[in-house]
Amino acid sequence: MSSADNTYSGPVSDHFDGRQFFDPDGAPPKSLREVLRWQFSRDRQRQVWPEWAPSPHADTPPARVDGGKVRLSFVGHVSWLIQTAGLNILVDPVWSERASPVRWAGPRRHNDPGIAFDALPPIDVALVSHGHYDHLDIATLSKLSAKFSPRVITPLGNDVAMRRADDKVRAEPFDWHDRVDLGNGIAVTLVPTRHWTARGLFDRNKALWASFVLETPAGKIYIVCDSGYGSGKHFRDVGQAHGPLRLAILPIGAYEPRWFMRDQHMNPSDAVKALDDCGAQAALAHHHGTFQLTDEAIDAPLTALHAALDDAKIPRERFVALNPGQVFEI
Repeated sequence: MSSADNTYSGPVSDHFDGRQFFDPDGAPPKSLREVLRWQFSRDRQRQVWPEWAPSPHADTPPARVDGGKVRLSFVGHVSWLIQTAGLNILVDPVWSERASPVRWAGPRRHNDPGIAFDALPPIDVALVSHGHYDHLDIATLSKLSAKFSPRVITPLGNDVAMRRADDKVRAEPFDWHDRVDLGNGIAVTLVPTRHWTARGLFDRNKALWASFVLETPAGKIYIVCDSGYGSGKHFRDVGQAHGPLRLAILPIGAYEPRWFMRDQHMNPSDAVKALDDCGAQAALAHHHGTFQLTDEAIDAPLTALHAALDDAKIPRERFVALNPGQVFEI
């Protein structure tokens, strides 16, 4: 697929200049020169992960969850199954072996998905936050489309890549601040996040990226799939515009080296500040322990999360990190 295949076309806005998307409160992605500087220094800095780090848990979810309860099952990395009000919703579904444009190279899984694909209940909706390969997995979306034909809610432009690869994917593109009715009293709003996107070398920010605020019977869930921290403005804005928030799902991994990653990925200390900024009652951690995308050790995010919570005098039970296959209910 050429980079032109992934190009969005639409009206100019306060975050689209007619050619590329941008975040007025963010930072541009690193240059190719900076990417090469990081890659050439990785042998000295990169911590070696174990070849296989299996989770002791595996979930077989129910067909539906009705009433006011929300059931969240951690699939791994950034993938979740959220069940509530009779709807089954996947977040950034990735069941592939690698987070990569090719099957023979790129970051490989270090544990199985917490739900086997064949154990999934009927999927009604998939939320896909942006185009990076550890979030937008065409192979998984194609399998989901063939089996369940779910709606795929995604920021502007990502639908182009999805439909180019598989025209059966029911992709629906939306802009920041769009609120989408999912049915059964459930809705999702796309909100700005401090990140960027690309599928190739020449299509940087030709599609949009977003976080999600999911309205459920048990309260609003703020789902941040990828984000840097910056000044914390994005998190404060969401808390002010969409609060009170019952739960935040926040990334804690893929953050070293900081000089390269700080503008696009939070570390655990940043994530604890983001929890305070958005004001959520509780938080769940993700974006760690499955794909080695950066240089920290596999267990470093969890150790650093506990230290950051202790330093901030926040009870550890308010910000929990699950293993793939574990379940959290509200």
